[in-house]
Amino acid sequence: MAIKKVAKVGIKKEKGHLYFVDKQGDISCAKMARGAKKGGSPKKVAKVGIKRETGYLYFIDKNGDISCAKMVRGGTKKKKSAKKVSKKKGTKKRK
Repeated sequence: MAIKKVAKVGIKKEKGHLYFVDKQGDISCAKMARGAKKGGSPKKVAKVGIKRETGYLYFIDKNGDISCAKMVRGGTKKKKSAKKVSKKKGTKKRK
């Protein structure tokens, strides 16, 4: 898995918070839900504005920078099932 650094930001992560790259390409964080306590709404931490490529997963690495990795599409492929052809019974006419 080849990981490449997209942007050097160097944010400090707090415990109990989830850090992610939002739709605008900026870093946001939200308080994680614990037990009966609800989580918080997301807040922008750093404005970066990266452009995303399809097929890549963007995340915040240990150094607080934005990195990306190519998404792995694994698993077994679905087999194409052959359609069953039903035979029609020939009806004989009675005289």
